Amino acid sequence: MPHSKPNIVLILADNLGWGELGCYGGGVLRGAPTPRIDALATEGLRLTNFNVESDCVPTRSALMTGRHPIRTGALQSVPAGLPQGITPWEITLAQLLHAQGYGTGIFGKWHLGDRPGRYPHERGFDQWYGIPRTTNESMFTSSPGFDPKIIPMPYVMSGKRGAPAKNEAIYDLELRRAIDSQLVERSIAFMQQQQAAGKPFFTYVPLTQLHYPTIPHHDFAGKSGAGDFADAMMEMDHRTGQLIDFVDESGLRENTVFIFASDNGPEFRRPWRGTAGPWSGTYHTAMEGALRVPFIVRWPDHVPANRVSNEIVHVTDLYTTLAKIGGADVPDDRPIDGVDQTDFFLGRSEKSNREGFVYYIKQELRAAKWRDWKLHLVWEPEPNVGPNHLETPWLFNLVQDPKEETDVGNHFSWARRPLRVLIQDFQDDLKKHPPVAPGAGDDYRPKPRAS
Repeated sequence: MPHSKPNIVLILADNLGWGELGCYGGGVLRGAPTPRIDALATEGLRLTNFNVESDCVPTRSALMTGRHPIRTGALQSVPAGLPQGITPWEITLAQLLHAQGYGTGIFGKWHLGDRPGRYPHERGFDQWYGIPRTTNESMFTSSPGFDPKIIPMPYVMSGKRGAPAKNEAIYDLELRRAIDSQLVERSIAFMQQQQAAGKPFFTYVPLTQLHYPTIPHHDFAGKSGAGDFADAMMEMDHRTGQLIDFVDESGLRENTVFIFASDNGPEFRRPWRGTAGPWSGTYHTAMEGALRVPFIVRWPDHVPANRVSNEIVHVTDLYTTLAKIGGADVPDDRPIDGVDQTDFFLGRSEKSNREGFVYYIKQELRAAKWRDWKLHLVWEPEPNVGPNHLETPWLFNLVQDPKEETDVGNHFSWARRPLRVLIQDFQDDLKKHPPVAPGAGDDYRPKPRAS
């Protein structure tokens, strides 16, 4: 019997900058046409001001919890074997949707816990297959001096609800080439299972492309004629197309919310450095090139087609919005930073339900955005060049100055006030609700608030 709740397919590319896709001004200019993703953009809403956190772990934490990483303690990637990810106290999007009858599956990069109790199938997902940490670990086994007695061997893993996680295969460079193909194949198999059972599904597909080492599947090697990076982009477009084709050809198109996004801005390391198009900077910075990434959502007969908006949306909003679409209430016992963007996505409102947000890198407040304005408290336009803590924060108008080159704080000092209020309100809330400490154990519970 058909179900009434919409399916949700969420593809999250890795280190895909704003300027890479054809529909964002890249495509053939980057040596790699992206026809499938470009076509998807014409079938729904494409955002030009979708914002994420500083890098992989913080963004994935924000997506899964609806909370800024400064609250969850998931501030950065840490070496294998050390406490990382989100504590079991956090309530994930997968948990919310599972409670509403959704089959939940993740196929790809988790990066929110790499030990029992923190694996995806223990955090709301029914099934998972992928890597617990990150893609550059595929380089370990071919690296001179690597010692698996000292550093845990990287594995592709799998798990099912109620059973222990399993090591499937050593994650080496050969498997790195093949893994996105496997992720899509397993995603489709999962969706077929849920469709046969008459259940709505939440299928989360955090692909490994374009994370370094950015090397393509053998089927795509040399296909672009512009090198490995462009080949990998073509592969990513193809994998997205495979998922689109399954949904459309299985009679699920009208009842599926289909989302494509990225976890952060482009890689800064060469030879894998990407581009953020008109914006400056890469991930691990507070520049617009770090914050803004591609975002496309399609839901036929619900999300108006061929719509483009520069309204501000933040990755935490996906938690709140997808919970609403799936019939779930978000937790009311903790601060949730995401706002409900359902009316905006569905075209009932031209305006986003958000005007701005604060931006931390690890535990340091770096910047804040409000409408067309950006306030930098710390200036570090490239990773690892050294942060410059500004005595007087710099103010930029992002419409007039997308590259953030000219401080206009003296001319438009009035704009500092709403930004300062935004910052103060958030910091006051952090005092009321102290954040989870990085590396907190599985027994973490917030201390009762004094009356």
